[in-house]
Amino acid sequence: MWYQLYESQRSLMEPFVSLAQTASKVFNNPQSPISQMPFAQRMSAGYALLHRLGKDYEKPEFGIRTVDVEGVEVAVHERVEIDKPFCQLRRFKRYSDDTATLEKLKAQPAVLIVAPLSGHYATLLRDTVKTMLKDHKVFITDWKNARMVPLSDGQFHLDDYVNYVQEFIRHVQKEDKNCHVMSVCQPTVPVLAAVSLMASRGETTPLSMTMMGGPIDARKSPTAVNNLAMSKPHEWFENNVIFRVPNNFPGAGRRVYPGFLQHSGFVAMNPSSHAKSHYDFFEDLLKGDDASTEAHRKFYDEYNAVLDMDADYYLETIKVVFQDFSLLKGTWEVKGVDGALELVKPQDIKTTALFSVEGELDDISGSGQTEAVHAICSGVPSRLQKHYEAKGAGHYGIFAGKRWRELVYPEVKSFILAHQPKAAPTPAPVVAAAVSAPVVAPVVARVPPRVAPRVVEAPITTWVTEPKVVPVVAKKTVKAVAKTAAKKPTATKK
Repeated sequence: MWYQLYESQRSLMEPFVSLAQTASKVFNNPQSPISQMPFAQRMSAGYALLHRLGKDYEKPEFGIRTVDVEGVEVAVHERVEIDKPFCQLRRFKRYSDDTATLEKLKAQPAVLIVAPLSGHYATLLRDTVKTMLKDHKVFITDWKNARMVPLSDGQFHLDDYVNYVQEFIRHVQKEDKNCHVMSVCQPTVPVLAAVSLMASRGETTPLSMTMMGGPIDARKSPTAVNNLAMSKPHEWFENNVIFRVPNNFPGAGRRVYPGFLQHSGFVAMNPSSHAKSHYDFFEDLLKGDDASTEAHRKFYDEYNAVLDMDADYYLETIKVVFQDFSLLKGTWEVKGVDGALELVKPQDIKTTALFSVEGELDDISGSGQTEAVHAICSGVPSRLQKHYEAKGAGHYGIFAGKRWRELVYPEVKSFILAHQPKAAPTPAPVVAAAVSAPVVAPVVARVPPRVAPRVVEAPITTWVTEPKVVPVVAKKTVKAVAKTAAKKPTATKK
């Protein structure tokens, strides 16, 4: 019912939101007489703010067209490698006509970035992707909005998430012969499960796993998000946050955790901060500070774009990760694509290097929650394990912004490179000189020195293509040349 009410309200507000956008432009247009009225600039700013508060935010695009690779501008083409009902595996393919740069690109490590399915789109990791593209081949999981997935495509469970990740890892391994995995926030748990299952089956596991700000052990330094998930019974979530998609969407009837409820929860965590940000936007419009207003638009275009999550996946994540702690207790069983249950055993991982990253000021995944992965991956040698805490970084700071680029990324890059196999040296080209050597000697020996330059080309070609007729052709050729030479002086005399 709440979903239908929300959509009805949004539909009613849509004309007024569009009108506010038009009014803002009219009051701000120097060609309009209204813009010369007193308080016109203030009216324009007020309408602009009203438009942004009421508009519907669609999924943004990654928009990465080029990237700088060691001073060379490289073109980037975004394409879908695998299209699943609830997710697309995207690759950012790089192109260059500079030979030296192209060789560098081919030798760089391939990294699968597993984006969180926890409210926002994968484009939230745009800065992560763009930075990684400088030194890596990048793939990313682009999760779909559940309200856009028809019921005929089936349900989506936490087990399906784990199976998707395994399929994507195998694909990257097949494409590039190696694979490194990076998980940000929520996917640290299912990614660890996916790699554990592959290790238990004896499959080739990724060369390294980088886990950033994830709830491996949510009992350590619990945050407001953890406390809510752990304090409410499972039935409370099912009764209070799960609704059916209205009829005006392709996924009509699907049970979901709606994006608008998630967005309300995000804002409720820091309401004063968001209120101040919007007021600053209003003030910047009055001052004509275009740089600040554009930065505000970019941030909230991303922050306000949210997606619906399938109810089964969301409820199972709450239960497995935040209430039962199944991964830590060794009781988590995942249903494979064949329907068989398999126990998740992180201790079976032996050869995959493990890197955990936390933010000092993270208010989503508290201190120690991600680092806990090292204790349960007891089969990984200590020389393959590393932990890093980014000083002064919050949750978003470990994968976006200045601290990500200057503090975290150099550590991630160094770790991945340390566990990337060295490229084999390119073999020297083989020169096929053995065929021509024996061919030239016999032919030149039969030809008088004074006519050799004229005869050498034809016999060589004949020798290679038809060896048996060489002696005959060579004799005839010599006689013909001798006869021509005998006539030449007479022609010159005339």
